[in-house]
Amino acid sequence: MSSITLPCVLMRAGTSRGPFFLREWLPEDDLARDQALIGAIGASDLLQVDGVGGGSTLTSKVAIVSRSTQPDCDVDYLFAQVGVGQQSVDTRPNCGNMLAGVGPFAIEQGLLDAAEGVTTVRVFNVNTRSRIDVTVQTPGRQVRYDGDVRIDGVAGTAAPIRLNFLDAWGSVTGSVFPTGHRMDVVDGVEMTCIDAAMPLMIIRAADLGVTGRETPTQLDAHPGLLDRIEGLRRQAGELMGLGDVSNSVIPKPVLVSAGDSPASITSRYFTPRRCHASHAATGAIGVATAFALPGTVASGSGLPAGDHDVVVLHPQGRIDVTVTVDGRGQDARIQRAALIRTARKIMQGDLHVPSYVFSRPPMPEMAGDKPMKQLIAPILAAGLAAVAVPAHAQAPAAYPSKTITIVVPTAAGGANDAMARTIAQKLGPMLGQTIIIDNRAGANGSIASEYVARATPDGHTLMLGYIATHSMNPALQKLKYDPVRDFEPIGLVGYSPTLMVANAGVPVKDVRDLVAQLKAKPDKFTYASAGNGTAPHFAAELFKLSTGTVMTGAPYKGSAPAISDTIGGQTQFMFPSLFTAYPHVKSGKLRALAIAGPSRSKALPEVPTLKEAGVEGVDVTQWYAIFAPAKTPRPIVDKLNKALNEVLQDKEIIKRIEDHGADVETSTPEALGTLVKAELAKWQRVVQAGKLTAD
Repeated sequence: MSSITLPCVLMRAGTSRGPFFLREWLPEDDLARDQALIGAIGASDLLQVDGVGGGSTLTSKVAIVSRSTQPDCDVDYLFAQVGVGQQSVDTRPNCGNMLAGVGPFAIEQGLLDAAEGVTTVRVFNVNTRSRIDVTVQTPGRQVRYDGDVRIDGVAGTAAPIRLNFLDAWGSVTGSVFPTGHRMDVVDGVEMTCIDAAMPLMIIRAADLGVTGRETPTQLDAHPGLLDRIEGLRRQAGELMGLGDVSNSVIPKPVLVSAGDSPASITSRYFTPRRCHASHAATGAIGVATAFALPGTVASGSGLPAGDHDVVVLHPQGRIDVTVTVDGRGQDARIQRAALIRTARKIMQGDLHVPSYVFSRPPMPEMAGDKPMKQLIAPILAAGLAAVAVPAHAQAPAAYPSKTITIVVPTAAGGANDAMARTIAQKLGPMLGQTIIIDNRAGANGSIASEYVARATPDGHTLMLGYIATHSMNPALQKLKYDPVRDFEPIGLVGYSPTLMVANAGVPVKDVRDLVAQLKAKPDKFTYASAGNGTAPHFAAELFKLSTGTVMTGAPYKGSAPAISDTIGGQTQFMFPSLFTAYPHVKSGKLRALAIAGPSRSKALPEVPTLKEAGVEGVDVTQWYAIFAPAKTPRPIVDKLNKALNEVLQDKEIIKRIEDHGADVETSTPEALGTLVKAELAKWQRVVQAGKLTAD
């Protein structure tokens, strides 16, 4: 097997560990970048024996650093949480422990010059769009790692690294208390939902029947506790405007109890489905913020304005956080918070990434004499083997005989990803094998589709396909796969109507008002799509055709970033599936204008159809289904269809899917095959009539 060589620095930062990369060392394309990180960590198995991970979320972390694009910052830091036992990369959360290594790494890589004595590096965290001052010891203008500071959870001592969080309050959700309250009651449990360096759900330990001083092992083994916490966390995520968080690591749950002094609080931090062995640095900032402010479940005795040292006690010791309070009472706020971490460079050199993690050979842009040149030759050598069409496989004696992969054609966090993970949760145990989710976003689903079409047809590589991959995109442009010829249909999963949504602040009353404004001033607004050839793109173009209006399109790499920018106001409108948009509509972050389908939705009965709003001909009902590569043996297809249909009869699965506005529907393989052919023909007619292009 050929491997791809990447320069890499492996560091222990705070109580975490992982590889540090300059951005230019990695493939430019985000998909290839994430696949490189999966290969580097060895995410595919729980022990991570094929990479530098350590079989834990604390050692499956990556820091990507570059010169900053922000005028007042020195470097940009993108944190990536890589999966353990699943091929996933999540860049939504931040990690304060890994942040401790960013300053030393940036200085040693020449991104800025060291000062004599100490150097303060202004870091822009790309994940949360917040700034942190990282102060590093640099005697003789060289980074110093050895010193006398000890942090709990790490053996030995090292030089202090001070992290001063300048504006991390509300950086993910837009508000320190995103629910609008300092305390909420969910299922009879009081909690504080807070966004301070990391979105947290904080609960008093006693309210869940524990003391809060148990060890992580005891809490993980406590009957029903983790399930109870997870149920509350999902509801908290909805209240915080984060949508369905069942497949996200945020918000993080925290159980708090009294400390051992007036200025301390005891915390048990979850990651989120296991108790942390010690405590996350960003989590300590959040807990200290909740302690310092009145009216939360973690509030202390009330801190006056000024600087205060708050001690967060965790299973392996303590984290000292200095908070600066401004104001008093309900008007009190935190201006900044700082804590001390340490870091150590473990090794520096070349990291070899296996070629099998790549869906296609990444072709990065070259940057002078940078080490990226090392990528090209092995990538090209590995690429031919990676795309070779395997010979027809015979049905194995016992299926399944190894881990099953469900390839998702969109990034983690979108509707397709959530649906695939929901199904895999029950399908794996039913088939007696582990199922991992492999997000291969890009090219409007064609990267994932090509990959699965060329996979060995033995039932161990499946795909969560949908209307875009198997009808719309193939109708719009010529692709390297055929949605009919290259796949074996397994079974339908369900349907979701398309919803027309607007940014909450857009000055538009309803659909008729929007049409009037667009006719008076074409291109006044911009719509987001999950990429050309996807359902949001087709629905928007049909809307423009039907109304005779002009609106600029902004294609994204999936529905998750598209809907995020619509919430943020960078775009004003979108036509996502109800499955994708429903949580954001419920939280008030998006406003539902109309259903782009034949009838109103049971989930949003007050929202009219576009036809009711005076717009004819925009019917885009999205569907989702499971596919296997063509020539997969019929016994395997039948076994998968039977298992899938049983999963979709499970009341819990039905509820989770329907709670997002989708309707579960099963089918035979033949019925799904007929649907694909009919839908492909339908959208080919739409493309021809509307003169749509992929550009």
